[in-house]
Amino acid sequence: MTKEVPHSEPAKVSANGIEIVYDTFGDPDAPPLLLVAGLSMQMVGWNEKFCSDLAARGYKVIRFDNRDVGMSTKFDDAGVPNVLAMMQARMQERPVEAPYTLRDMADDTVALLDALAIESAHVVGISMGGMIAQTVAIHHPQRLHTLTSIMSTTGHPSLPMAAPEVLSMLLAPVPTERAEYIEFNSKVWQAINCPAFPIDEELSQELSARSFDRGSNPAGSARQLAAIIASGSRRKLLESVQVPTLVIHGDADPLIPVEGGIDTAETIPGAKLIVMEGMGHALPVTPQAWPQVVDAIAGHCRGLHGGTASPTISSG
Repeated sequence: MTKEVPHSEPAKVSANGIEIVYDTFGDPDAPPLLLVAGLSMQMVGWNEKFCSDLAARGYKVIRFDNRDVGMSTKFDDAGVPNVLAMMQARMQERPVEAPYTLRDMADDTVALLDALAIESAHVVGISMGGMIAQTVAIHHPQRLHTLTSIMSTTGHPSLPMAAPEVLSMLLAPVPTERAEYIEFNSKVWQAINCPAFPIDEELSQELSARSFDRGSNPAGSARQLAAIIASGSRRKLLESVQVPTLVIHGDADPLIPVEGGIDTAETIPGAKLIVMEGMGHALPVTPQAWPQVVDAIAGHCRGLHGGTASPTISSG
């Protein structure tokens, strides 16, 4: 049973020219552990129990809304990018422009640390958040104690793409009515999950409702996706990363296939890989997977995954 840990009220800071909303769990004086959310994911996607379990291991856990989602600054004046055209241009190796890139989002992350007077932190990113965290490690390596990249990728064009049915769902129009939004999200979670770690439907609906009420922003999600596409591959730059790195990925992930995680671990020198058997891409609503992920993150932050062995395969 997890002991009670302090949980702050949401607060807002100015960082990198925008406003970022965040909250914290745990002892304010404990080593900081920053959670970076994925595409469209608000900070509440990092469930309170997940955050509290990490904080109980001796960390000050910080979660926040990335730009263009939740209660952080929106970039509505930038319009809605044509994501499909951008994807086609990228596949044809033509130039791609976006309102902002993952580098801008990484700079937001570092600016948040600055605003909180944190010199360096354990940084954990999920999906797009893993890409942002990798970008922080590339351009601001001194700001990370450790890096954990969860169900993410290097973005190299040779890697397998998402399953077509999943990709088409992610590119579909997002409902603007609350009930339809919750139902749509439930279908998305089911599409990107695997039965080995069943979705908690009550949790899924609660998360969707909270996200809608805090500020659903489909145009912002499109701009985030455009940032991923425009940023391209990080593989070459990741070859020089020296930050102690852990990669966690499910072998049944239909959105970012496991090859993306394997490539990340093989590219970053000394990185460790945990492949969770039967896990898809729905970690925020599959609580059965949380204990193993929390154990892995906490162990990595304590240096229990030291050494330079080859990637490790761990069943879920």
